Amino acid sequence: MLSEQSAATVRATLPAVGAAIGEITKSFYGKMFDAHPELLRDLFNRGNQASGAQQQALAGSIAAFATHLVDHPDERPDVMLSRIAHKHASLHIVPEQYPIVYEHLFAAIAEVLGDAVTPEVAAAWSEVYWLMANALIAIEKRLYEQSGQTEWREWKVVERIEETPDVATFKLSPVDDAPVPDSRAGQYVSVGVHLADGARQIRQYSLTAAPGSSVRQFAVKRVLGDATTPDGEVSNHLHAHVHEGDVLQLSAPYGDLVLDATDAPLLLASAGIGVTPMIAMLEQLAESGHRAPVTVVHADRTPATHALRGDHEAFAAKLPDAAVHFWYEQDAPESAHTGRVDLTAVPVASGTHAYLCGPLPFMRAVRAQLIEKGVAPADIHYEVFGPDLWLA
Repeated sequence: MLSEQSAATVRATLPAVGAAIGEITKSFYGKMFDAHPELLRDLFNRGNQASGAQQQALAGSIAAFATHLVDHPDERPDVMLSRIAHKHASLHIVPEQYPIVYEHLFAAIAEVLGDAVTPEVAAAWSEVYWLMANALIAIEKRLYEQSGQTEWREWKVVERIEETPDVATFKLSPVDDAPVPDSRAGQYVSVGVHLADGARQIRQYSLTAAPGSSVRQFAVKRVLGDATTPDGEVSNHLHAHVHEGDVLQLSAPYGDLVLDATDAPLLLASAGIGVTPMIAMLEQLAESGHRAPVTVVHADRTPATHALRGDHEAFAAKLPDAAVHFWYEQDAPESAHTGRVDLTAVPVASGTHAYLCGPLPFMRAVRAQLIEKGVAPADIHYEVFGPDLWLA
């Protein structure tokens, strides 16, 4: 994939680029938004920009891709690329935007690294960028073709359900009569809203119903900020202003955390609002008559903050061989555990495929415990809400 000459240059300069990648990405976003303020206003998540999470995610993905190219020159990191491409497709990223990123990213590299960016270094890292960009463009093209939806579509809220004080479920039907693209259990849709300051911000929310329905259903947790991060713009807008009869813009469903067509034992582990894709998966498993063991794991602050808990328990109860393990930091009933998830005493069948969703520390801890129990790393799949900082 990477030419021999460029591979040698990238290998030699990777430590220097890696050490400066955080500064490079910060400069990159500043330059790009100065030249294209509409991208920050109407495309990029302003909260993630303010917290620095998006900068960390970009730095991690570039470093991981370059490292993979030099360590495995005959392989492409398709798992990482697929996750990025699904997110891009849900945002309606188009090929014409990649040259904009290239221009400002390489201006930032030149600014931060100075004279170290020789023509040879610039050519090698340009090759890295366009290998990654063209791979993403190709994957995104296929995703758009498969979805059958290339524009934002209007959906009307037909029901709103208050799940907890901070979580609401929205059920929507399409405003038009066009066919509804299929979804897969575990996927998400992007939701676009117009805010009071004129910005159009976009967020992704996992679908909480099994495939096959003409209604889109997703749950939104109100994101409350702290001293270092602002309140969630879109989640708070949805909670405060969107009710039955209102119209939202939705993308087609995307996301690669989906159930494989397998009869293998499964483990579905979630924490907090990470429960949402697991609910759709459990409903699909119940409807399809999945007979292999299913282990359900969830962590939350209290039973009262456990969104969709009734669905969580009800769908698991419909499976012929399911075990449910809930952990709560406080107020745990006798049927649950107190504290953080500890799988030491939880049986995990041989050949288990695991699906994880929740805060990154939770997923890292569960993944490590599963590997200790003999689950193959390739059989552990995850979804991150927000920028993917696993590689950062």
